[in-house]
Amino acid sequence: MKISMLLLMTILSLSSYAQKDSSKEFVPPILYRSLGVSFQKFDGLNSRIATRPELKTLRDYTATLEVGSVRVFKRFVSDFILTAGSSMSGDREKKSSTLRYLGVGIDFGYDLIKNENIMLYPLVGIGGQNYQARFYKDNSLVNFNDVLQSPAAQNNIRPVDFKNAFFNYRLGLGFAVRSAKHPYSSIGLRVGYNGSFKDKAWKSSDNQTLAGAPIDKLSQFNVGLVFTSMPRFMKH
Repeated sequence: MKISMLLLMTILSLSSYAQKDSSKEFVPPILYRSLGVSFQKFDGLNSRIATRPELKTLRDYTATLEVGSVRVFKRFVSDFILTAGSSMSGDREKKSSTLRYLGVGIDFGYDLIKNENIMLYPLVGIGGQNYQARFYKDNSLVNFNDVLQSPAAQNNIRPVDFKNAFFNYRLGLGFAVRSAKHPYSSIGLRVGYNGSFKDKAWKSSDNQTLAGAPIDKLSQFNVGLVFTSMPRFMKH
């Protein structure tokens, strides 16, 4: 459904293709920043965690922060983006879970609108994402002396970590409005989808392969508010 909406928005944008001619011949690399949210279900891992009453399943969404650079040349768009995401849900004082990830991506696209102050550009690219899932237990009833005397009790109160990593393709659609006074500054919106080329099994906190580990795929939708500006060292 969401992919269909992306395609529909792209098709509708063609109706505005014949706007006034643009001076988008070349734009030097500009700074890219984005605040947003991503949606991802890890059903394999969550189904296994759900069988353990002392652990809490992962949230299906994360807050995201992106930084990178964007370049435009004759309406062709390219970017290099670094992403950090967190569910911001972990509480080490009670039963809870948190999901964090780091990602990198390279995208290529084309600006469909012939207007020097407005951009609408579909994107396609590749990237990678590394995930850490952490599960905290409620240890409020664990006796202090037991932890003091028993290595087993010491290990039992520690959070449980699992890791995964995906090589993925990227699809997206971006919209931006440029400032008339500052042509390299803009505000906009970007929506996208990241999908893994291969399903991957979860590993230990030390990236060790585990027998019978749950398997998941990356199928992530994301949306973000995007800001661009010229880097300080390029300003006169």
